[in-house]
This record gives sequence, C-alpha cells and structure tokens, in this order.
Amino acid sequence: MFPRLPTVTKALLIANVILFLLQQPFLLGMQTFEPFMLQPLQQGFDAFSPGGNFQPWQLLTYGFLHSGFAHLFFNMMLLFLLGAPLEQTWGEKRFLVFYLVCIAGAGVCQLIVGALLDNPATVLGASGGVFGLMLGYGMVFGDRVMRLLFPPITMTARTFVILMGVTEVVLAMTGWDPGVAHLAHLGGMLFGWLLIRYWRGQPPFNKRRPPGPPGPRRRPNHLRSVK
Repeated sequence: MFPRLPTVTKALLIANVILFLLQQPFLLGMQTFEPFMLQPLQQGFDAFSPGGNFQPWQLLTYGFLHSGFAHLFFNMMLLFLLGAPLEQTWGEKRFLVFYLVCIAGAGVCQLIVGALLDNPATVLGASGGVFGLMLGYGMVFGDRVMRLLFPPITMTARTFVILMGVTEVVLAMTGWDPGVAHLAHLGGMLFGWLLIRYWRGQPPFNKRRPPGPPGPRRRPNHLRSVK
C-alpha cells in the first residue's frame, strides 16, 4: 500500500484512516474518542477524569480524528501531496517533529484564543498539521509552480501559501465560515514558521544554531541556500 511514499507520511495516512474507521457507529463510535478530542479550557481540567474536559494529550490526539469523510479526504490529500516531498528533503525524524509541533501549536492557539474570546469549541482534525506542512512547503519549495484545480490557474508555492494565510485571517475575523477552526489553521502555520526559523538560526532565535533542514536538491548551476 502506497509503496513509493516515505515512511512517516505513509504511517500518518494509515493511522488517520484507521482511526476514522474506528470512529464510525458500526465500530467504536465517535463518543468513544471524546476524551481524545481537543476540549476547550472553559470546561475545566482534571488530569484524573477522562470525561469531556481538557487533557494534555489532546494537543496531539485531536489531530488524528476527523468529523466526516470530506474532512478526512481533504486533509489526507494535502498530507499526501505536501508531506512526501518535505519528508524526503528533511528526513523522517525532522519531518515527524515538524508535523507534531504544528498540530500541538495549532491546538495551543485554539485553546488560548477560545478562552480569551470566551468561545468554547471542541476541535478535531489534522488541519493544523496540514497547514503547517503547507507553510513549510512554501518556505522550502517556494519557487515551484503549482497548478490548482479550482480555479484552474498556476502560481508559485510561495504565492499559494500567502493567499491561503490571508484567506484564513479573513475567515477567522469575519466568521464567514463558521464551524471551522481557522485559528487552529493559523496556529499550525505560525508554529511551522517558528520551527523552521529556529532550525535555520534566524530571528527571533539565536543565530548560532545547528544546521537547519536541507532544501530541495537542485542542479549545481542553480544551487541556492535555504538559510
């Protein structure tokens, strides 16, 4: 199954699909996974109670659950398209760390803003990690040309990421697309950007850091530094 996919990307795809199947009513059902969805801070915190309140592990587990087939399909499609080239460039360990940091960072942003605005919501889905991958793809492969299906136009990866980020900001501020955690999407992009800046030793971090993740391989006469 998916023989050409790198190891971590393949494992993430399989894990998300298996858990989605387990969420179905004919197996374990959605309610079984409620303790693993990201619950708002307003519902309280009790480390010894598995009920519908916030638990620390939810900052990771919520990113492997989905509310419906369309939700799962679009997240996994982007994980498939963006994850494989990034894992092949960065390596398995660094790619997995990046993906999980984006998921956790998206969750942290959702919890903080939800508490500040007194807008509690239960969140699930890999979108925070996927938007982080989108940001990472734009930073590493920024000059690559992408052909969109809707609308059928072409643009560079960097332009696509900027447009997606601006769209998420507009949707988060206007509330035109309710029921979607746009703040979590932006949180995933933010933490992905910060982690890559950290790896590269760029501000706001100390410049004397270990070498950052390699960029895409190019022909010798087109070599460019990712730092």
